[in-house]
Amino acid sequence: MQQNKWVKLAVMLPLIAVFIWSLNIAVTRYVADYISPVSISFYRWLVAFIVLTPVMLPKVWQQRQLVALHWRQFAILSAFGMLLYQGLAYSAAHYTTATNMGIINAFIPIFTIFVSIIILKEVPNRFAVMGSLVSFLGLLYVIAQGQLQALLHLGGHWGDLLMIIAVFFYAFYGVFLKKWQLKVPLMISLYVQIGFSLIYHLPFVLWLGIDRLDMQNTASVLYAGLFASLIAPWVWMLAVERLGPNRTSIFMNLMPIFTAILAYFWLHEAWTMHHTIGGIIIITGIVMAQIKARQVQSETIESTSMINK
Repeated sequence: MQQNKWVKLAVMLPLIAVFIWSLNIAVTRYVADYISPVSISFYRWLVAFIVLTPVMLPKVWQQRQLVALHWRQFAILSAFGMLLYQGLAYSAAHYTTATNMGIINAFIPIFTIFVSIIILKEVPNRFAVMGSLVSFLGLLYVIAQGQLQALLHLGGHWGDLLMIIAVFFYAFYGVFLKKWQLKVPLMISLYVQIGFSLIYHLPFVLWLGIDRLDMQNTASVLYAGLFASLIAPWVWMLAVERLGPNRTSIFMNLMPIFTAILAYFWLHEAWTMHHTIGGIIIITGIVMAQIKARQVQSETIESTSMINK
């Protein structure tokens, strides 16, 4: 009886993590009017780096030989996961809705399957192929707002295209994690990747400039740097430890739903019939694709969700 009670409480852990990441998507859309993509991306990782440094810097120094051995992998992971994914997501927020961003973000497992073909030479099974096609049709339906002929006007979907590219880069991040399987503590890996991310941001900051923090954007920066970058990954790791990767990974499918609800009540974004129909199609395809691919996903889910969302 006591064990069942703790299992029920553990179920709250992935729900909390997914809620934090979903809220971060809404925050990203909200703050787009008050701070540039380069600025919030740089500030986000700077906040996380400052908070982690007192604890992690001594540990990194102790493990410096291990870190030096894998510095190239850390640099690549940081480029794909923190610079390209997050940077493009912040840029996409200027041109699309949080609802659409949440729906497109759910495509990470689908894109991961196809990136695995390129990097890992893994041949997808028929469920993965059919599920991917179904999900892609659902995504097109959402982007076109139920009118597929509207896809011909690509200018009106610039933000959605940026978000699709961002999610595609994040799929590379997950596949690289599986390919390399670095024997490095997760928090050390996260800290070093954040450090590389700050270095990557410097040329953009020097070239484009950086916005000042003020009353309108500071709270959003702190939320992204503390909750989305540190607290949510920590809670997610606890969930993986207590529930296992398979059970935990299922909760990721709630992100589009949480994001849509938050965007509806906070940002006053409309949830329309094309969102409902397209969302059902997308989730159906994702479930189909994971029927045989769940074991592959479970091997990387603990690390893949470290930096998001």
